[in-house]
Amino acid sequence: MIAKRKMARGKVRVTFTMPALEEVKQLNLVGDFNNWSETSTPMTQDKDANWTATLSLDSGRDYQFRYLADGCSWHNDWAADAYVPNEHGSDNSVINLKDGALPSAKKPTRRKAG
Repeated sequence: MIAKRKMARGKVRVTFTMPALEEVKQLNLVGDFNNWSETSTPMTQDKDANWTATLSLDSGRDYQFRYLADGCSWHNDWAADAYVPNEHGSDNSVINLKDGALPSAKKPTRRKAG
């Protein structure tokens, strides 16, 4: 699951969530937002064994990414916005952060004086 929230100054807060993977001890989020570093974005596991990572990314573009389990097996996010072939004969997940693909920003509610 991928949750997107529009922030100020052209940023989008993106939470990546991957369901529990059997016998996986470490899951890393790897993509063009971190120069495909296999270690710089480790994910954390919640009490239900789901893996999560939250990043603040620039809006107005697409990002390609994958998940790396225990440094050896690659996984896609089946909730991604799209998939594109990569040079390794598989596909990368894509997240679209262009304006038309983002949820509307929530406007603050005002309380009536009373």
